[in-house]
Amino acid sequence: MSPEPKYALLLASASPGRRRVLTDAGLHFDTRVSQVDEDAVLAAAVAADGPQDADATALLLARAKAENVAATAGTHTLVLGCDSVFEIDGVAYGKPHTAPVATERWQQMRGRSGVLHSGHWLIDAGTGTGHGTVTSTVVHFAHVSDAEIHAYVASGEPLPCAGGFTIDGLGAAFIESIEGNYQNVIGLNVSMLRELLARHQVPITSLWR
Repeated sequence: MSPEPKYALLLASASPGRRRVLTDAGLHFDTRVSQVDEDAVLAAAVAADGPQDADATALLLARAKAENVAATAGTHTLVLGCDSVFEIDGVAYGKPHTAPVATERWQQMRGRSGVLHSGHWLIDAGTGTGHGTVTSTVVHFAHVSDAEIHAYVASGEPLPCAGGFTIDGLGAAFIESIEGNYQNVIGLNVSMLRELLARHQVPITSLWR
């Protein structure tokens, strides 16, 4: 059995998919959900700097979540915040939340391609030092029928997901292919986490269970 790591990893997310990615990667981690008002964060950013690009939005929200949780985390804790934003036709989309919005999204996306941007921000709760990155994956959707869209939306799966789809659930049947990292579409790219850990001088191997 591996020794307990010197640093604790704390995931600032309620996403089952992100938790599963870290679990499958064999990492020690705990979870604490952030209390960030995403709409307020975005409104403040727009007021200060103007409209945000999709990738910038993903990183901004990932940082806000990490910093929110880090404010109450202990020393020797690295807090990972993540956020995903889907982009199609140059327009950024978050979670659809409602069935009518999810249905409209899928009618727009079917047979086409978009880009899923996932922001990652890793902050040392003891020092306040943080580093971030965004990874992007192109997603190619199948020509799904209206009946398939209605059935998928009725399942409830797409409502809390960026862009209104998942690749690790029912939605996988409607995704023909991707260009880029598979985990990134789930919302957490372990390869990018390894790079962020290295910037904190923490090897990912020290977090292996």
